[in-house]
Amino acid sequence: MQIDWQNIDTVLLDMDGTLLDLHYDNHFWQEHLPVVWGARHGLPAEAAKERLMPLFRKHMGTLNWYCVDFWSDTLDIDIMQHKTETAHKIAYRPNAQAFLQRCQTESEDVRLITNAHRKVLDLKIQHTQIDQYFDQMHCSHELDYPKEDRGFWDSLQKLKAFDPSRTLFLDDSESVLEAADDYGIAHVFSIAKPDSQAQRASGSRFHMLDELV
Repeated sequence: MQIDWQNIDTVLLDMDGTLLDLHYDNHFWQEHLPVVWGARHGLPAEAAKERLMPLFRKHMGTLNWYCVDFWSDTLDIDIMQHKTETAHKIAYRPNAQAFLQRCQTESEDVRLITNAHRKVLDLKIQHTQIDQYFDQMHCSHELDYPKEDRGFWDSLQKLKAFDPSRTLFLDDSESVLEAADDYGIAHVFSIAKPDSQAQRASGSRFHMLDELV
């Protein structure tokens, strides 16, 4: 399925798992953090992961889940310090930069919308210069809602109006895609392989792009 560029005015793009390889984030939360947090509490990585997972599940889909300050306070560990130490894993997904150049050619309104905290976005800009491709970059913390919430889309609309029926949106999160679809965004696509080192955990009711084209 090809993107119908003739019927698109606004392009809204997720960052992690859509433009950037989700392996960096998955490795950090699922592998790196359990090791360093566990070491502080005298726990092996697997035992630490068992302790952390219920806490992660409790906050998943909320602003807390995406907030590095929240996790630094909750776990008593400098999350950004450790994210910086693992930043060599930050990388674009295949063809992402060529796709971003295409978006700039096809639309005058290309925006990044991410649940990532601004500190994490700044780190990724530092390593990828991804900001060069966007007219605007919006973090959910600054709009007071995660993308899973209708309030995010209402807030985004107030910042700069867009026509949902002529908007393209790409994301790897099913709950976020559902929220965009509920808001009326017409051109909604999922990502088949957000993490280059792992298979996608589940399918999607939205068309999944194998590669950005």
